[in-house]
Amino acid sequence: MKPRALPLLGAAAATAAVAATALHAAPVLSTYGPLRNRLLPRLAGTGRPDHVALTFDDGPDPSSTPAFLALLQERQVHATFFLLGSMAVRAPALVREIADAGHEIAVHGWAHRPLLLRGPRATYEDLRRARDTVADLTGTAPQWFRPPYGVMSVGAHLAARRLGLTPVLWTSWGEDWTGRATPDTVHRTVTADLYGGGTVLLHDSDCTSAPEAWRSALGALPRLLDHCATRGWQVGPLCEHGVGAGPRGGAA
Repeated sequence: MKPRALPLLGAAAATAAVAATALHAAPVLSTYGPLRNRLLPRLAGTGRPDHVALTFDDGPDPSSTPAFLALLQERQVHATFFLLGSMAVRAPALVREIADAGHEIAVHGWAHRPLLLRGPRATYEDLRRARDTVADLTGTAPQWFRPPYGVMSVGAHLAARRLGLTPVLWTSWGEDWTGRATPDTVHRTVTADLYGGGTVLLHDSDCTSAPEAWRSALGALPRLLDHCATRGWQVGPLCEHGVGAGPRGGAA
C-alpha cells in the first residue's frame, strides 16, 4: 500500500465509526414525546380509545411500592410495573406480592443506566438478566420492556426482539421524580395531554429520583383515576390496552 493511501484509509474508518455511532443512537429521536406519539404510536403505548394504561417505573421498593399497591387495591385498579432487576432481587417477596395482586410485571432493565452508553452485548445481557429474574420470581415471562430514561438504541431493539420483549414508552408522564414535584404538579402534568388510549408513566420508587419524590405520584394518583373515570376511560395494565390500536394510528 502506498503511503498516500493511509490518510484515505483513516478517513474511511472514521466515517464508518461515525456512521455506526449515528445508527446506534438513531432511535433516540423517539425520546421526543410529541414526535413519538404521532409517528410511533405502538412504541408510545397508544391503545384502545376507551382505555388508559397505568404504568410505574423503578420498583420494587419496600419503602414505597406497598403504598401504591394498597391504593390500587382500594380503587380496584390494576397496573403494569416496570421493575429493575437490581431492585427485584433485593425484594423478591414484594415482586411476588405485586404479581399476586393481579398487576402486570414488565422489565425496566437490570441497572438504571442509559443504553446509549452500552454496546449490543452489554445491552443484551442487561435485558436478559432482568427478564430471567422477573420470570424466575413470578413464574411468568414478561412481555414488555421500557428502557431507562426512555432512550432506545438499535442494540436495545435487537436485544428486546431476541428476548421476546416488546418495547413501550409512554404518552403522558408526571415529571414526578424531581424534588419540586407535588401531587398537584404531577396531576396537572399528566392530564395536560392525556387522551383515551394513552399510557401514563409514574414512579413507585425514588431509587433514581429525589428523596421521597414517590409521594408526589402517590398523592396525585386518586385524582388521576377520578379524571379518567369522569371521561369514561377504563384504567388498567398494558396487557388490556390493545397497544397499537389507538385513535392516533396503527402499528409503528
